[in-house]
Amino acid sequence: MGLAIKDLLVIKEIEVKDLQGKKVAVDSFNMLYQFLTTIRSRDGTLLKDSKGNVTSHLVGLFSRTAKLMEYGIKPIFVFDGVPPKIKQAERERRKEIKIEAQKKYEIAVEKEDLEEMKKYASMTTRLNKDMIDEAKELIGCLGLPVVQAKSEGEAQAAYIVKQGDAYAVVSQDFDSLMNGAPNLVRNLSIVGKRKVASKLKYETVSPELINLSENLNYLGIDQDHLIALGILVGTDYNIGGIKGIGPKGALKLVKQHKGIKDIFNGVEWKSETPWQEIFDTIKDMPVEKDYKIHFNQIDEEKLKKFLVDKHDFSEERINSSIKNLIRKKEEKSQKGLGSFF
Repeated sequence: MGLAIKDLLVIKEIEVKDLQGKKVAVDSFNMLYQFLTTIRSRDGTLLKDSKGNVTSHLVGLFSRTAKLMEYGIKPIFVFDGVPPKIKQAERERRKEIKIEAQKKYEIAVEKEDLEEMKKYASMTTRLNKDMIDEAKELIGCLGLPVVQAKSEGEAQAAYIVKQGDAYAVVSQDFDSLMNGAPNLVRNLSIVGKRKVASKLKYETVSPELINLSENLNYLGIDQDHLIALGILVGTDYNIGGIKGIGPKGALKLVKQHKGIKDIFNGVEWKSETPWQEIFDTIKDMPVEKDYKIHFNQIDEEKLKKFLVDKHDFSEERINSSIKNLIRKKEEKSQKGLGSFF
């Protein structure tokens, strides 16, 4: 769902080149859902190979990752583990949205309304185990590390950054800030444009950097109060937050009270899940501490077998991308900046 606090934050527009040489922890599910939602045929259907296998996620993952690598950015892909039990309500909500969107898509197909077909098809997006496994395989072919989270991927990514093993979390959502991510980068998986939600048009976007410490100082709150603010406006564990309280109202409320309990004593709590359980879940999210991060050489042969032989990608395109990466690597070496690997 994503934390609706954008209007409260200090957000700095940056360029992709500003991240050159930096490791970033990618919220992989977040990125893959973007690709599955936006990379589709004109009628809204997902791209597939000759065997009928979905390839939209692989098309997006390969092209975007290769471009990041060309810039000298070192992505670490973090995958979700077992979601918290209290997230079940949000999972059910999303399931219902997809079911309803599927019905509307089928009506649009009968009417041969391409705009409606594309609109509702993107809302039926599902990321299944096969897609996840294939994404991990592609990442491995590119020589990049995969970290499997115990629970929420954004919390694991935040932990990696807090440990100093990456510069920032890469995600479209602000949730990792509640998990204490020192830096968050948005819009990195989009090339200059983004589809406007529920509309058939695009807007120009640039990468954005959000620094947690700077924003806590700007807002005049601490980390616990940021979590409380998030709960007031709504998280994946209490959808919609407290009725009648928006971001600005939530900020005003948390600043009025030093104690977290005092904040929630003054609101009408209607969620079936106690606020304390949500707060503790966010603050104490289990993470994998014994992770390994290794960057290896691209396995050209394995990459071609996977993309070209198995999924019908253009061999010319794959060769071109590999040549660009090698050329960029050589240029950096000649300038004394070191290689990507």
